[in-house]
Amino acid sequence: MPICIEGGATQYNIGKIYERSFSMDILKITTDETLRETVSHGNSDYPFAYYPENIWQFDFHRVDWHWHHELEFLYVAEGAALCLAGTDTVYLPEGCGIFINSGVLHRFEAQCSTFAPNIVFSPTLLAPEKSFIYKKYISPVIHSSVPYQIFNPHTTWQNRVLQILSQIFTVQETEQNNELRTVQLLFQLWDELNNNLNLTYSFKDLRRLNHRQASLQTMMQYIHDRYREAITLEMIAASASISKSGALHIFQSGIHISPVAYLIQYRLAQAAEQLYTTQKPISAIAEETGFASSGYFCRKFRQHYHMSPNEYRQSKTWHRSYL
Repeated sequence: MPICIEGGATQYNIGKIYERSFSMDILKITTDETLRETVSHGNSDYPFAYYPENIWQFDFHRVDWHWHHELEFLYVAEGAALCLAGTDTVYLPEGCGIFINSGVLHRFEAQCSTFAPNIVFSPTLLAPEKSFIYKKYISPVIHSSVPYQIFNPHTTWQNRVLQILSQIFTVQETEQNNELRTVQLLFQLWDELNNNLNLTYSFKDLRRLNHRQASLQTMMQYIHDRYREAITLEMIAASASISKSGALHIFQSGIHISPVAYLIQYRLAQAAEQLYTTQKPISAIAEETGFASSGYFCRKFRQHYHMSPNEYRQSKTWHRSYL
């Protein structure tokens, strides 16, 4: 069941727009075969990035499944977002925010224009990994079994977090040499989180969570490598040395769809990329992406994207020409 919370408003200045990935008119997350986001958030000297993004501008109005070792804080400034994280579906109305822990698969969706500025940074920005500060204040959070934390402006400590986030965003927009001020604010942010987060610090739960995610990523990689072939649920499960029912459970709890449904969605995504970047016939694209026939491919494409392959190709061509 979705978790619904009442929103509020936090104000700050809005300036230039930076996006994680931009390819002509398509904005999207780029990932590797395990769904780890491949873009560098900042650099090794300063592993911090600020993204004032509108989820609606991403391809199919979603920031698709991905994970990263970095920590993420997102605030819904305008509109409303649906966040899938851990095993939950979280509704985030305007004025609310969320923390996504390190290594957690997540996805954001929007039904209308949704401006959701966010920051992504390495925990080592706060302290070196082997330091006392890291071991005492950072490691307990990132190695807990807590996948996310919602911030509601009507809860006192969570509103303080939202206010600090607002200051961090403003600093990125208004100050050039902002690194020192940003890190100061990140320490305040982490202090609030560390003092108030209800940690379920269970090594048993954490091992189980890590095992499930490792199995999920193994099966995803198998699909990514062999999506052109005729593969079955049994073959997907065997790639992670688990049963078919185990594979179904891991996919449903991890990304809320079955392995076969994910296979079809992945094939459709690869086909959509070819429709946009090539002039290959639809029948050839269908065959190359693992569909048994072009008719079946067209039905699935329309069912998933609410338009035909030709309409998708034409819309992208028109948008590119218009730009």
